[in-house]
Amino acid sequence: MSRYEEKPRTPGPFSEPLPGGEPVSSPPRDGSDTDSDPDPDSDPDMFCCHRVRDSLLSSASRFTNYRGILNWIIILLVLTHAHLFLENFIQHGFLVDLRKVLDHVTKSDYSCPSVYLLLGSNIFAVAALVVERSQDKGKLSPRAGCLLHVGNLVLMTLLPVAVVLKPDTRISTGGALLSVSIYTILAMKLYSYQETNRWYRQERNSGPGGGRGSEDGAETADHLTLGDLYYFLLAPTLCYQKDFPRTPKIRIHFLFQRLLEMVILTQLLVGIVQQWIAPIFQRSDTSFTNMDFTARVERLVELVAPNHFLCLTLFFLLSHSSLNFSAELLRFGDRRFYGDWWNADNLKTFWRKWSVPLHRWSHRHVYTPLVRRRVPANQAELIAFLVSAGVCEYVVALPLRTCRLWVFLLMVAELLVAVVWTPLRR
Repeated sequence: MSRYEEKPRTPGPFSEPLPGGEPVSSPPRDGSDTDSDPDPDSDPDMFCCHRVRDSLLSSASRFTNYRGILNWIIILLVLTHAHLFLENFIQHGFLVDLRKVLDHVTKSDYSCPSVYLLLGSNIFAVAALVVERSQDKGKLSPRAGCLLHVGNLVLMTLLPVAVVLKPDTRISTGGALLSVSIYTILAMKLYSYQETNRWYRQERNSGPGGGRGSEDGAETADHLTLGDLYYFLLAPTLCYQKDFPRTPKIRIHFLFQRLLEMVILTQLLVGIVQQWIAPIFQRSDTSFTNMDFTARVERLVELVAPNHFLCLTLFFLLSHSSLNFSAELLRFGDRRFYGDWWNADNLKTFWRKWSVPLHRWSHRHVYTPLVRRRVPANQAELIAFLVSAGVCEYVVALPLRTCRLWVFLLMVAELLVAVVWTPLRR
């Protein structure tokens, strides 16, 4: 055997890093040899510098450190969008005007229906409290209370429909969207309110001496108050419980930080719509439905970037800044409003993490009751998802005065993609 083949291969001072990215250095010999020149007899790389290796970007290389490429992509994105912003400003000038948005939200020919709708929502909240207190005192049977709650929720759902779709009511699209969104949130809260209190009564009546509490109301009347109800209605949650976790005190600096974020992000939203999205629609004299296929694709591609910025800004404004602001103001302790949806590897995980309050309500009041009634878990998940899709369609379609089921069908299509993709990933 040759001298090279007899010696074991030990990494030398000039040896290359392994595919994982970690450099390999030779172990020190002693203090006298560390600064000396490498001995060709002791360094196998001097005789043979090649071996079987894969390129770093090939799938077999096991190389995973792409941080530099990610930084490079971020720099390119920043420079590219900076060019788009500059080009937009040169062509159209400064178009941002927050007063137009405020006028659009409250605009009406002779009245302000959106404000009247918001004030009228208190009637349904107080009605739910009266029904619960009557049931707690034994003045209403469970069946009668359930029917009254259902009627209250149905009227709450139909009132925005009647106001928005009434021909002589000139409510603006922004005002309609705000009113319908608040009514939808209020309806979900009141549903949780009545069902959770029903669980409390069932638990009390099934315990020792069951049935006595419903006669004098001594056990549960302490939380069936107007203050407790309105705290729940203002709290950033959709699920009711008797005692919410509270923080020790209100942090003033935290409030100012969230308030500053809300002001800046609101102005940014208005800027994206007025400065970036609106000129794209105004640039063409032909409506989108009358365009040919190439022009439609061009318009959609132009809307991709501003739409993503709009969605991300809206998410941070609503799910982080505004909800944390209200939570801090009310000393509401549970601040888990969203999960790491940006790391979701499938649609099911994404829908579970992008809005934790909505997922918690759907799981608590739709999925779990169905499973307890021995509905298969897959069917219960499907029903919960369809309920969420129906709520989204109601919130979007009603202010636009159209019912084409685009949002509902889009969410159903996402569900089908998730069902097909899950077995393929396995």
